[in-house]
Amino acid sequence: MSELDIQIPNAFDPFAEATAEDSSAGSKEYVHIRIQQRNGRKSLTTVQGLKKEFSYNKILKDLKKEFCCNGTVVQDPELGQVIQLQGDQRKNASTFLIQAGIVKKEHIKIHGF
Repeated sequence: MSELDIQIPNAFDPFAEATAEDSSAGSKEYVHIRIQQRNGRKSLTTVQGLKKEFSYNKILKDLKKEFCCNGTVVQDPELGQVIQLQGDQRKNASTFLIQAGIVKKEHIKIHGF
């Protein structure tokens, strides 16, 4: 018994699937729409993974006007540019991105709750 056949359990990483898909250089690059809970009933919707050739500020301006909410574009060192919107705008943002022709329906992943 020079080598032990013991398997050590690894820690569960809930974002391993998302990071594995983001790092792949395949033709399917997903747009991730997530919700983050703030304090109380307040929440924040983030849109990440849009192509770099799109103008994030113009998309944000249209989203804010369409859904009557405030938002901003945040520069993240790992994720790049991320659009943040106030409130739970997951369904609204996904339908807007599909109808505007920015992303196809099969390339959107909605996360949360």
